Amino acid sequence: MKLTDPTSDAVLKRLRRARGQLDGVITMIENDRECRDIVTQLAAVSRALDRAGVKAISGGMRDCLNAEDGDVPEDWEDEMEKLFLSLA
Repeated sequence: MKLTDPTSDAVLKRLRRARGQLDGVITMIENDRECRDIVTQLAAVSRALDRAGVKAISGGMRDCLNAEDGDVPEDWEDEMEKLFLSLA
């Protein structure tokens, strides 16, 4: 199953935001910022990545639910479950 354009755009937007946050963390480390500030920003990066993953999975689920009966992969429920578990 592939991401549809709207889902792909949303996931890319979240990933770009996470990349910007990660660049910020690198700069913080290079500038000897406080550990607490660095860890806080790392947590934000992690949440952003998690949100991107959830968006990708939810988009896939929506596509499966909106697909014609013949277009839905037989094992889509198992596939979605595995994807959700991989984020947990």
